[in-house]
Amino acid sequence: MEQEATEHAKPGQVTPEPAAPGATAPGADTVRRNELAIATVKRFVAWSAIGGLVPVPVLDVLAVGGIQLQMLRRLARIYDVPFSENAGKSVVASLMGSIFPASAASSAAFGVGSAMKAVPVVGTAIGTFVMPSLAAGATFIIGKVFMQHFASGGTLLDFNAPDYREFIKTHAADLSSKP
Repeated sequence: MEQEATEHAKPGQVTPEPAAPGATAPGADTVRRNELAIATVKRFVAWSAIGGLVPVPVLDVLAVGGIQLQMLRRLARIYDVPFSENAGKSVVASLMGSIFPASAASSAAFGVGSAMKAVPVVGTAIGTFVMPSLAAGATFIIGKVFMQHFASGGTLLDFNAPDYREFIKTHAADLSSKP
């Protein structure tokens, strides 16, 4: 169906109908979700770094896990994905198991970083530097993985951490190459 030429269109050229007032352009919802998700991940990365500063060994790891679970809950809400506390916990745990075994040194560093806080003075200082950066990096990767998973129509129930190994390696490499 051909429309009349407008002052901006050449005679005979088909022009799209103007959008109804208040209507959004196709894909605008996707762009807006992505912007919200990125802002959410950035906010929780910062909170994870702060959680990594908790001076008590193991309590810091629990704090970071809780922060990551809350981030997952918010991302699920952004992407209109049903959220279950139990499914969320198991998904975060399986993803953490996928992130860190890719590098045994990273896995050991996370545990050692937390345990070092038990050593007076020197251990506390080392743990204070190690844990926030490990917590922030892990939270960033978890956030990016779930942005990808939810954007592609996935849910917590169909999440399979091994499917994202290459994605995780790519983002982990990006993190390690930043100053």
